[in-house]
Formats: sequence, C-alpha cells, structure tokens
Amino acid sequence: MKQTRRWQRILLISLLSISFFAPLILLSNRLQSITPVGGRESIEELSNFRYRTRDLRLNAIEHVGGEGLKGPRLILFKDEGFNDSGAVIQSNENEKTVDFPKNNGINLKYREEEVTDSQQTTESSDGKDQFLTVNQLVNKPPLSKFEKNTKAQRDGATDVKIKEIRDKIIQAKAYLNFAPSGSNSQIVRELRTRMRDLERAVSDVTKDKDLSKGALRRLKPMEAALFKASRVFNNCPAMATKLRAMNYNTEELVQAQKNQAAFLMHLAARTTPKGQHCLSMRLTSEYFSLDPDKRQMPNQENYNDPSLNHYVVFSDNVLASAVVVNSTISSSKDPEKIVFHVVTDSLNYPSISMWFLLNIPSTATIQIQNIDDMTVLPSDFDQLLMKQNSNDPRFVSTLNHARFYLPDIFPGLKKVVLFDHDVVVQRDLSRLWSIDMKGKVVGAVETCQEGEASLHSMSTFINFSDSWVAGKFSPKACTWAFGMNLVDLEEWRRRKLTSTYIKYFNLGTKRPLWKAGSLPIGWLTFYRQTLPLDKRWHVMGLGRESDIKTVDIEEAAVIHYDGIMKPWLDIGIDKYKRYWNVHVPYYHSYLQQCNIHA
Repeated sequence: MKQTRRWQRILLISLLSISFFAPLILLSNRLQSITPVGGRESIEELSNFRYRTRDLRLNAIEHVGGEGLKGPRLILFKDEGFNDSGAVIQSNENEKTVDFPKNNGINLKYREEEVTDSQQTTESSDGKDQFLTVNQLVNKPPLSKFEKNTKAQRDGATDVKIKEIRDKIIQAKAYLNFAPSGSNSQIVRELRTRMRDLERAVSDVTKDKDLSKGALRRLKPMEAALFKASRVFNNCPAMATKLRAMNYNTEELVQAQKNQAAFLMHLAARTTPKGQHCLSMRLTSEYFSLDPDKRQMPNQENYNDPSLNHYVVFSDNVLASAVVVNSTISSSKDPEKIVFHVVTDSLNYPSISMWFLLNIPSTATIQIQNIDDMTVLPSDFDQLLMKQNSNDPRFVSTLNHARFYLPDIFPGLKKVVLFDHDVVVQRDLSRLWSIDMKGKVVGAVETCQEGEASLHSMSTFINFSDSWVAGKFSPKACTWAFGMNLVDLEEWRRRKLTSTYIKYFNLGTKRPLWKAGSLPIGWLTFYRQTLPLDKRWHVMGLGRESDIKTVDIEEAAVIHYDGIMKPWLDIGIDKYKRYWNVHVPYYHSYLQQCNIHA
C-alpha cells in the first residue's frame, strides 16, 4: 500500500514538473525566432499557411473595398537594362518595362526561388527575362547616405524620413491584404503591431525635425517585419496585380473626392453667409422704420452732372458694394468729383440704401437705384435670361446682364467707369477720364496673353462650330475682362450696341452659341469695339488663382476677385483677403451684432 502511494506521488510530481517547464521551453524557442532578420525555422513555420492556400486567387478590388472597377492594363516588370542613371520606364504597344538602377555600381543579382503553381514566370524571346520578386519590388536595397542627401537636395525635400515611414506603412498594408481573411498568424500580428506603432509615432508630423527618437527606433522593427513578409508573400505576379488594383482604386477615389469638393465649392459660392444675411435683415428693418423724408440721399443734383466722374456698380451684396465705394473714395485725390451709382434689385434695395444712409461719405455723392423700378429693361427679361439653361443663378441674374443697358439707365451721362462688385480700388483713377478712346466703346484689360493667369480664348466660351458664329467672328480675336471698364456711352448710343446685344441674345436662346453668362456675349457685342488698357489698371484672378505675384497686386490700380472664392466667403483665399478687409468697417455695431469679423 505504501509502495503504491509512493509511486503515485512520484507520478504527480513528474506531471507538475512537465507542466511547469514545457511552456518555458516552447516560449524560449518562440523568442529565438523573433530576431531582426528572423530565423529560417520561424519563416518555414510561418510560410505553412501559404501552402494551405495553394493557388490562392486574390481579388484586389474586394480587399480594398471597391466594386465594379475595371482592371488596368497589365505591366510586366523586367530585370534587364540596368544603368547608372536611375530607374527608366520604357514602353511600346504591347508591354511596358521598368529598368532599375545599379546599387553603388554593382548590378543587382536576383535570387531564383522555387515558385508555387500560382506563380507564373514570363519569358522573353531569349528566355532570360523573368518577373522581379516581391522583395525587389517593395524592399529595394537602401540608398547610401550620399545618395539620400543628393536625392533630397535634388527634390528640395525636408521630410525624407517622414516619407520613408509612410512608405513602410503602405507596404505593410499591401502585405496584410494578402493574408487570408481572419488570419491571426505571427507575421500578420507583427505587421499590424509595427504599423500601429509607426502610425502613432508619426501622427500629424510633416517635418523630419519634429519626429521623436522613438519614431526612428520603431522604423527598424518594421523593416525586419517587412523583410519576413517579403519572404512569405513572394508571389510576384499577384503582388503586382494587387498594387496596380490598389493604385487604380485609389485614383478613382481621389477623382470622386475632387468632384465632390468642386461641387461643394460652387455650392458655397452661391450661398449667402449667415452674418451677411443677418446684416441685410437688420438694415432692411431699420430702413422701413425711417420716415420717407429721411430715406433720401444728399447731393442729388450731381446725379446727372457730366462734368463729374461717374462710377457704376451692379450689386446685391451690402458689404461688397460698400467696399467698392469706400476703396474708390479713399484712393481718390479728388473725392468731391466722385459720383457713385449703386444699382441693385428690389430685395436688396432697402438694406443697401440704409447702409449708405448710415455711412454717408463726407465728400462723394452716392445714388442707390432699383433695377426693378426701371422701364428700360424688357418686361419679360427674367424669362429670357432663364433660357440660358444654367443652374448658376449668377449667370441668369438680371443685375449681371443689366450692364448692356447702361446708356438707357443713365441717359444724361457721356462716360462712366463700370465696376463689378468684387473689386477693390487701390489707386487714384482720375487719369482714366483723360484716356483717348480712339472711337472705341469699352476700355478694358486684355486676357489673351500666353502665360497669364487671366488667359481666356474665344473658342473656350463661344461655339465656333456654328456657321453663323464662324462667319462673323474670329476664334483668334483677343479677349478682355469685365470688372473695371471705361465706357463711352455716347459712342455706344451712336453704334446702337444695345440693339446688337438684344439681337445676339435672342439668337442664343434658340440654339447654343456660347456659354451662359454676360462675358461671352459681351465679347460678341463689343467685337472690335474695345480699347486695350495697361494691365496695371486691372489685375484679375484673386478669386481663383493662388500664385499671383504680390508685386503685381500691390502695383495694380484695381484688383479683382473674379472666380468663386470671394473674399467675404470662408472659401476665399486667405492671403488675398487683407486687401478687401481693410475697407470693411468691422467696428460698426451692426457687423459686431451679426458676428461679422475679419
């Protein structure tokens, strides 16, 4: 009996010893496999699932979440044609090849490996060309320090390490797409861990100098993990197909995002900011609370005095019209001679009138006119404008086309300067009135110079495939811009150009002759009736171009925020807003109450 109990104790102690030491032995073997380059035993163990998924067919589009995408053309990667000049892409009708450079003057020699049935080797006519391995495509040999510095100097890069880290993250994601769904193998876990560490370390950093030391330390473990993955996932044709599909899907996604951004930009351009809507409501309420006698502007005797300098702006925006008036008056050497005619519609007439009643210039004369009260426009003008088939209300606006009735709106005037409401005046404009018009009707800055940001061509906006247009106008004729124009009303009346406009407009409603808006039909109405002005009178593009030279802006007499990025909108170009903000009275109580700030 005692002997039996003794053997039972020995057996129990033996089992306990085995259960204690066995995990330690297994764990030590596992730790030995996790080395900077990985042991062959670990690699062989990790590669077992590759053979379990024999003839694995990868659906690249399914992995990256796109559906219904068309696959791009196959591109064959070859390992011939090495030279010292760098990677060169060569192509012909049937195939494209990528030639990689030498590494420190030594030709790269590629390791030949046995491939599975899912791998295919493509041979050229001499039987020597074959696909590059995944390791060669993704993990190219590192550049030397000298080569990295040279490349950084050539590219002007200051974020080489940042780009390298982000490239490693992309490579890890590409390898993870090859893992079977739900796989939790060691290499998959390691790639995910290294990728999270790097993403956390980089975060929103954009410069190498802002990188922490920990981020650089995490780069080497990632390189080791990528090296292991390249040994496991060495199906080169599948990798090439996967990367091409990922690239194609990403390009499709980027294009969709660009289209959506463009749509939202145009939508924002058509809306009225909340603060400006508040301002208009407050001013309108104040206007109707005034007695009719107090709604009259002073100096009305100057409205039709041809000896004064008359400026005209068509606007439905309180702040925009205020900036045009304020900047013109503050830049003038003789503001007493200025008469400003602000033409608006019945909806905005009370608010704009109230603004200028509260902010009457001490010297210049201001007249506010309601286009809806005038009898010079056709009774069905709004319906005619809607026939332009444009969804943009700016192009079918009555105020936008009312400029073609200037001689009828101001019958007592001989010459005016016409402004768009998105301009800022920076210089005294009195010299404009002494310009010899040489029998022309409109003075304008031309927009047909090659290399200029304001370049426009007739054929872009006008349909020269129409026989009537092609027989009457030249597609090579020089274009010009609205925004700041010197207009000889007497010559306009003598040539009966308003009748010409009406004739052309009616033709355009019957068949597509030009794009919607007042600019194309303006080019045709004033065809060969335009006097070119020095470009320093009028600099354009501040509402659509971000690379206009500062010296050109500051030397200009008038700057124009043409385009959709107006300075009073959030989408306006920030670096140009200061030229507009300087003429906005942000200290005004109404602007502060409506939360309108610079």
